Amino acid sequence: MEALIPLQWIFDALLGLGLLWLGWQALASTDLFGSIVLFISFGLLMALAWARLDAPDVALAEAAVGAGLTGALLLTALARLKDTSIAAPGIDAGHPPIDNAPDDDESTRTKRGDD
Repeated sequence: MEALIPLQWIFDALLGLGLLWLGWQALASTDLFGSIVLFISFGLLMALAWARLDAPDVALAEAAVGAGLTGALLLTALARLKDTSIAAPGIDAGHPPIDNAPDDDESTRTKRGDD
């Protein structure tokens, strides 16, 4: 039994580091789908952490709500977001850019007084 204690410490340390890494990656990722997958993975690892802390009720709630339901809702929201054709400024939505700058032809030069 004494040999099992250091292995438990190593497992708990890896679990904690994995949670920190997944949380950081989920927040720092620029890909929305990747962020959602990392969030779901974070929720599952968090459920494992609660189980290691002898809190099976919280672990089940975390797995069901934190990873399952919230992950499904985020994936559905992402699918609906991709259905819209409105893009943020500076993001190419598959359309050619609109050029609002006036053409530098003879008519604009005379209007501005350029010779």
